[in-house]
Amino acid sequence: MFEALTEKLDGVFKKVTGRGRLSEANIQEALKEVRLALLEADVNYKVVKGLVENIRQRALGQEVLESLTPGQQLIKIVNEELTRLMGEVQQGLQLAGKAPHSVMLVGLQGSGKTTTAAKLARYIRSQGRHPYLVPADIYRPAAIDQLKKLGAQINVPFYSTDPDQRPEEICMDALSRAGSEGADVLVIDTAGRLHIDEHMMEELVRIKATVNPAEILLVADAMTGQDAVNISKHFNESLDITGVILSKMEGDARGGAALSIKAVTEKPIKFIGVGEKVDALEPFHPDRMASQILGMGDVLSLIEKAQTEFDEKEARLLEKKLKKNEFDLEDFQSQLKQIKKLGSFEQILGMLPGMGNIKKLKKLKPEEKDLVKVEAIINSMTKEERRKYKIINGSRRRRIAKGSGTTVQDVNRLLKNFAQTKKMMEQFTKKGNLNIPSLFG
Repeated sequence: MFEALTEKLDGVFKKVTGRGRLSEANIQEALKEVRLALLEADVNYKVVKGLVENIRQRALGQEVLESLTPGQQLIKIVNEELTRLMGEVQQGLQLAGKAPHSVMLVGLQGSGKTTTAAKLARYIRSQGRHPYLVPADIYRPAAIDQLKKLGAQINVPFYSTDPDQRPEEICMDALSRAGSEGADVLVIDTAGRLHIDEHMMEELVRIKATVNPAEILLVADAMTGQDAVNISKHFNESLDITGVILSKMEGDARGGAALSIKAVTEKPIKFIGVGEKVDALEPFHPDRMASQILGMGDVLSLIEKAQTEFDEKEARLLEKKLKKNEFDLEDFQSQLKQIKKLGSFEQILGMLPGMGNIKKLKKLKPEEKDLVKVEAIINSMTKEERRKYKIINGSRRRRIAKGSGTTVQDVNRLLKNFAQTKKMMEQFTKKGNLNIPSLFG
């Protein structure tokens, strides 16, 4: 996310922080480069103008010019103004009052609406509620089949439509059936078009009148930049949307949509899609996003992710094994699987302070294919070999290499690295420096 923008802003602020004192001319020069970087990131022109003016007014005040660290003060101001621009605080789903509640997902065809419906249902369930998937796209049978399969995958009930029902009838019937399904939140996947048209909007207005939704969320493709902003504006004018879900954020190197939508529509971004899998939906935190854009990382999100994905009981068990020097390849395999749940190494490193620059990441991150190879090698070992790696002799190494589709050299490399890791862990535990649960948040 925001690869190009982060890199450009990093360059601007390096120049600024390199100066002991800042003058008005220095600040104006830096802001000119910030403005250019934002425009190149496809941020709305009026939004850029307002943002840079706000930064300029604050930057020329005493808090910067008379500060002992003027460069850092300027970065602080930019961080605060970016946060304010994107909405300041995270805004979740508003589902107060009597259940069942309805959440309408609207948007153009191809924005990822159907997949997002399943992701959102999974998220809603993680919050202790009981979602119900409702397919209201009668024009694309593939959408209904897709939603049904996704519902089965995440174990969320799915409303089976009658071929003759109109979209608003489907929603009304699903609303009346929600109680018998044990559901309290309907997630409605509405029809999209290749472009905004009057017929589509009229249908959505009818569905809105029928179910009186608690939320109308626009699903917009982040990679379309200013198009996503314009689409948000049109949908908001017709439906008075309550928020936006930006899909495909993992592929958005510019960031124009994320930085413009709130200012243009005055409606918050509530969630972001960060991958194709059903667990790749995250609440949108403006302050954390601003920190990521400026290369400061997003440690809080990483900790929350780890707390969700890692099993505390398993972590404590692992700590005991490490302290007793009983850590084996089976434990190593288990930890690899846990880490993979957090996302790609690029995503994880991107959340760490100072790792926002993609060039740094390319030097530091392990190749994903190497991790796949390691997993294949461990999977090809017997249980005994995973627990007692020292028994793996030449013939066993050849068998493991053949079974995993790798070479004996690959197996040797893994065993050598594991032995070194184990030795290093021994040294840490002897010094009393190891506390595994703290690694997981």
